[in-house]
Amino acid sequence: MSKNRRLARVFSNDKKTLTLALDGYYFTNKTDGIDKTISQMPELVENGLDAVLVTPGIAKKHADAFTDVGMLVRADMSTNLLDPSVPDTFYAATVEDALKLGADGVVNMTFPGADNEASSHQIARDLARASDNWNTVFMCETLPFGYPVTNEESNQASYIAAGARVGTELGADIIKTRFSGEPEDKEIVEAANAPVVALGGPKTENIIDYFAFVRHCMDVGASGVAVGRNITQNPNPAAVVAALNQIIHHHATAEEANEVYNNYSS
Repeated sequence: MSKNRRLARVFSNDKKTLTLALDGYYFTNKTDGIDKTISQMPELVENGLDAVLVTPGIAKKHADAFTDVGMLVRADMSTNLLDPSVPDTFYAATVEDALKLGADGVVNMTFPGADNEASSHQIARDLARASDNWNTVFMCETLPFGYPVTNEESNQASYIAAGARVGTELGADIIKTRFSGEPEDKEIVEAANAPVVALGGPKTENIIDYFAFVRHCMDVGASGVAVGRNITQNPNPAAVVAALNQIIHHHATAEEANEVYNNYSS
């Protein structure tokens, strides 16, 4: 299978993607809602879900759930699941492992500016080479200074943009990274020179605020979002997917998406 064909499973015909991040078990203990959300996959797909990010264990255990979506397997894992800063990562799956699970590609994190920058970049470079050899998709999650936002620079568009371009230079087909929420975020997309999928962002108490953030990401040129907790920890994941689908694929405003969310009935 060609890489373009696999990319077409991650992105819709409009070259945009609504991706659900279900890979939290590899880097955090805050995983409430993941298993329940997996059980609702048919409804999520019906409402516009394009792809999922999963651990190898989830891909293996729930193989039948992901037949109608693109699937990227998490190839790196935190060295300390109980440390929310994700102090370091290590190789946890190869491209060959992902292919055996039926995946369309792999994803890993890199940390430009952090102490472990070199080791995380090496994992990315190895995955990029293997992905090219096997015609699989490689998504590089570029996070300046580390996994969480810890200083002003780590959430500043110019630094995020520099990290995004490094991911592309390492060989990524897709960049996944944080957006600051400011107009300067357009620099991230311009610098990356590859499709940029915005990190889902922190879990919000008011869902319309989250919809406004996603609308902002799309307005500055993102090719979609990869959402975790704002879907899996919501009382109605399918309603969030239906609303986000309107923003990402149908140019809806935050207010219009909020109306879809509030009026949703399964």
